[in-house]
Amino acid sequence: MSYICQAGTPVTMKIYSWNVNGIRAASKKGFLDWVSLFNPDILCLQEVRAEQDQIPQEIREIAGYHCFWNPAERKGYSGTAILSKIAPEEVNLGWGDPEFDSEGRIVQLVFKNWVLNSVYFPNGSNGDDRLDYKLRFYDGFLENSNSWIRRGKHVVTLGDYNTCHKEIDIARPKENEGNSGFLPIERAWMDKYVENGYVDTFRLLHPDTRHIYSWWSNRGGARDRNIGWRIDYCFVDQDLVPSILSADIHPAVLGSDHCPVSVEIKEML
Repeated sequence: MSYICQAGTPVTMKIYSWNVNGIRAASKKGFLDWVSLFNPDILCLQEVRAEQDQIPQEIREIAGYHCFWNPAERKGYSGTAILSKIAPEEVNLGWGDPEFDSEGRIVQLVFKNWVLNSVYFPNGSNGDDRLDYKLRFYDGFLENSNSWIRRGKHVVTLGDYNTCHKEIDIARPKENEGNSGFLPIERAWMDKYVENGYVDTFRLLHPDTRHIYSWWSNRGGARDRNIGWRIDYCFVDQDLVPSILSADIHPAVLGSDHCPVSVEIKEML
């Protein structure tokens, strides 16, 4: 819930993120009903997998939201979006590197005191070239985030990071040590990310919580058996930690192979 000050700016806001695994498919599975029920102040989406003219009109321009869509050049692939009740000062679709921007993996909103990223980080499971691409994307993203910190902005990043950071974040760590998404080199980048001053808000508030995940394979009844991975995160810069009110994962929400994650933040504008 948001509390509005006289100037119309939320004093607290609830930000959600959801890899919808195709917005057209999600639209047929109650997506708008979910938005109406949860009423996020800002909603970050990943893996939209549609051109803007392919997205149903009632979703492309949801009443009460400023809607920003970033489809990939390749049709039916990747794509991100942010739906925000708060108008940004600036919108960036990527960070100016054509190699990465062509895949539509980031929407970035710039506000007065902070920057919000909705990011769909690459999957590294399709061979060494894609793993290298993923790691270079990670580094480019980190440099972009650090550049905003140097300019005096807070940085909030929600999305599908496509990596489980710790053993606590995955149901079967030993079985997945050799699989992309849990490789030592990917997890080492997550360590570097944290060392640069970014904080996993869910783990901050729930340091010992186990068996709660944000993605499940479609094979073998993994979701019913809760054999999952926590790869969707809400990270903030260290200086914003005192403003974090809550951070949650919502596994009961269906409609995708991922579930939404959320963070509630106060006094940041």
